[in-house]
Amino acid sequence: MNQEVASISQLLQLQTNVDVLFLLLGAVMVLAMHAGFAFLELGTVRKKNQVNALVKILVDFAVSTLAYFFVGYGLSYGTHFFVGAQELTQNNGVELVRFFFLLTFAAAIPAIISGGIAERAKFLPQVIATSLLVGVFYPIFEGIVWHGNFGVQAWMKAVFGQEFKDFAGSVVVHAVGGWMGLVAVILLGARRGRYSKDGRVAAHPPSNIPFLALGAWVLTVGWFGFNVMSAQKIADVSGLVAVNSLMAMVGGTIAALIAGKNDPGFIHNGPLAGLVAVCAGSNLMHPIAALFVGAMAGVLFVVMFTMTQNRFKIDDVLGVWPLHGLCGAWGGIAAGIFGQTALGGLGGVSFMAQLVGTLMGILIAVLGGLIVYGALKATMGIRLSHEEEYDGADLSIHKIASTAEN
Repeated sequence: MNQEVASISQLLQLQTNVDVLFLLLGAVMVLAMHAGFAFLELGTVRKKNQVNALVKILVDFAVSTLAYFFVGYGLSYGTHFFVGAQELTQNNGVELVRFFFLLTFAAAIPAIISGGIAERAKFLPQVIATSLLVGVFYPIFEGIVWHGNFGVQAWMKAVFGQEFKDFAGSVVVHAVGGWMGLVAVILLGARRGRYSKDGRVAAHPPSNIPFLALGAWVLTVGWFGFNVMSAQKIADVSGLVAVNSLMAMVGGTIAALIAGKNDPGFIHNGPLAGLVAVCAGSNLMHPIAALFVGAMAGVLFVVMFTMTQNRFKIDDVLGVWPLHGLCGAWGGIAAGIFGQTALGGLGGVSFMAQLVGTLMGILIAVLGGLIVYGALKATMGIRLSHEEEYDGADLSIHKIASTAEN
C-alpha cells in the first residue's frame, strides 16, 4: 500500500514537472513574439524612427513585467508573490511559471499599441501608459474572462446557456490592445504631413521589407506557443488547436495576397490577421472553418487598413486597429458561429455570449484608453514637438541613428 501511494505521488510530481516545463516553453515562445513585434514595427516605420521602435518594445516589456507582477496578476487571479521563496517554489513553482506565461500575453497590449502610435509619440508618457494599462485596465477584462471575476461569466451562462469563450485571447489580448491603440492614435493625431488640407494622402512606405517580413515570421512561429500552450497543462494540449492555427494562418495569407494585390506589407500581415482571429475558437472549430475564419480576417485587414488610412484619415501606422482590434473582435464572434456542432465544431458555445463578451471587451478597452491617454495628454502631453518629429524619434529621444551614415 505504501509503495502504491509513493508511486502515485511520484506520478503526480512528474505531471507537475511536465506542466511546468510545458508552460515555460510556451512562455519562451510567446516572449520571442515580442522580437517579432519589434522587427515588424522596425521594418514598417521610416528609417529615422527605427531605434525608437526597438527600444519601445523592450522597455514596454520590462515595465509590463513590473506592473503585472506587483499589481495586474493579483487583480486578475487573486494571487500575489509577497511570500517567501520557499512557498513560491511549491509544486516546482508552477504559479510563477504561469505568471510568466500570462505576462507575455499582457505585455502584448503595449506592443500592439506601439505600432499604431509610432513616429510621433513621446517616450515617457507611453511608459506610464504601459504601466497603467497592463497593471490595471487589462487585468479587469482578463480576470472577468479567464478567472470568472465579478460574476460576469456566471451571468452569461445563466442568460445565454454558455460562458464567453476566448481560448487564447482574440478578444482578451488582441481586440483589447487594438481598441486601446485606436484611442491612442486618435488622441495623438496623424503624423505631420501625412494628410494635407486638400485631402491628399502622403505615402510613408515601409523602410525595410526584409525586417518587416522577419517580424511577421517570428510572430507567426511564436503564435503556435501562444495558441497551443494556452491549454496550460500537457494533459489538455490539442492537435486541433495547432492545425486550426495553421489553417487560419494560411487562409489569412492567401486572402491578403489576393485582396492586397500582391503588396508585401499586406501579405506579411495576412497570416497575423488569421492567427489573431482564430485564437478564441481554435480549440472548438473544424480546420476548414478555421481556414475560412482566417481568410475573412485577411480580407478584413486589407479593406479596413486601406479605409482607415485613406478614407477615415486615421494614421494608424501598422494598422493595429484593423489587425488586432477588428480581427480580434471577428475572432470572438466567429467562435460563436463556427464552434457550433452544426458547422463541424465541438459545441459548448453560444453566439450571444460571444457577441456580448466581445462588445464588453471593446467597451473596457475604449474606456481604459480614454482614461489613460486622455489624462496623459491633458497633463504632460503625449506627442513629440514639430521639430522632434521632423528629426525623428531616434535622434530626438535616443540621440542616435539606426545606422552610422545617418
